[in-house]
Amino acid sequence: MSVKQTMVRLALEKGLDIAFKKIKADPVNGVTDAVKLLEQYMPNTKHDEVYTKTGNVFTNFPHYVEDPNSKWVKFGTHLVQDVDTDILKSLAINLGYNAGYVGLEKVRDIRDEEKRNAPWVLLFDPTSACNRHCTGCWAAEYGHQLNLSYEDMDRIVTEGKEQGIYFYLVTGGEPLVRKTDLIKLCKKHSDCAFQAFTNGTLVDEEFCQQLLDVKNLTLNISVEGYEEQNDARRGEGCFNTVMDAMELLKAHKCLFGVSICYTSANYKTVVSQEFLTMLQNKGCKYAWFFHYMPVGNSASTELLLTPEQREEVYHKIRYMRSLACPLEMALLDFQNDGEYVGGCIAGGKNYAHINANGDVEPCVFIHYSNANIHDMSLKEALSQPLFKEYYKRQAFNDNMLMPCPMLENPEVLKEMVKESKAHSTDLQSPESAEHLCSKCEHYATEWAPVADKLWNNKEHK
Repeated sequence: MSVKQTMVRLALEKGLDIAFKKIKADPVNGVTDAVKLLEQYMPNTKHDEVYTKTGNVFTNFPHYVEDPNSKWVKFGTHLVQDVDTDILKSLAINLGYNAGYVGLEKVRDIRDEEKRNAPWVLLFDPTSACNRHCTGCWAAEYGHQLNLSYEDMDRIVTEGKEQGIYFYLVTGGEPLVRKTDLIKLCKKHSDCAFQAFTNGTLVDEEFCQQLLDVKNLTLNISVEGYEEQNDARRGEGCFNTVMDAMELLKAHKCLFGVSICYTSANYKTVVSQEFLTMLQNKGCKYAWFFHYMPVGNSASTELLLTPEQREEVYHKIRYMRSLACPLEMALLDFQNDGEYVGGCIAGGKNYAHINANGDVEPCVFIHYSNANIHDMSLKEALSQPLFKEYYKRQAFNDNMLMPCPMLENPEVLKEMVKESKAHSTDLQSPESAEHLCSKCEHYATEWAPVADKLWNNKEHK
């Protein structure tokens, strides 16, 4: 980070202190002023017109706070009231300025100058160990004996920052098995934003205090429905343990969200306003939605959604994000929001994944690679042949509601793996790209006409 950027960040920190105080005293005008402050320090850059239709990540904020009675003004007010101020300040600086502005500018420079993908966010698995074995979880295919050492993780983040990456998601296995090392990592790299995808069963009083101490680690807690549905997939007693964890995090004013895998069995529940309102009342501020992927030799295809079911999810999430719905949660649909990010974001276009064995993969759902961080630098791993195939071929479809090279364009993944000579990274039961993609062919054929109908109407524009 340059001297100028460091000075801007320090000025932004002081401005945020004033903004948060004003929001508490005058919520409506305070939220509007905070948005204006972000605009001031993060104007459009030279890349925005090339890479997006809307400018940088902050450009649309004023639109959402134009109406002082809108739910997003209420959301901002409640966010400041419910979450520790230092956590919010760290989020605004690290995820907002460092990652969303300075880092984004650098990774775009790399793409333009080196003609390769350069991720904005990096996922890595501290461990493959987990106390659950949930249906449809990619981590369950790796086994339970693999770990990245603290030194491995420290090197990943250190080299990542050199590439402009200031945002890191830790997955697993269950990443909180490595609580001590994660907290140590967050303390050392206090200029980065970290999120952990967790089953929530290891959250306790001491860990909540540690979250308040480091300020730059937030949790995405996995939940798949109410007790019966959730525990059928995650194990008896899991739901109640997760609800207790949310109550504990809320009491400590820690920021957290949920991670939801929607399937043919649970989709009606998890995208219902009633269910999400329950989570909101527990203190949840955002939700990541993930479409079920049939990854692994033994993965069931019965949990794949029908076209009608996926369309219902598409409409419901968009309604609940709209001003017409009172729900105050930020909702992100990993599969159906391709229109906002230019289709598939994997293969280093916007993100990449490093498993607990060190294999650098294009996606958490695509277990093939030519590179391992134990053999080369992160920069070299991100320039591997498979990632170059992604760079040459993205977007894989003109219809951004069919973004994935596996789920909606299965012939493409097979070709990329073959051309790059990538190998399976599943050490327990290696799955060929042909076998994986064969499970998606019928789904892709059935979804295509529905996706075309949605894409060609005015709703997505």
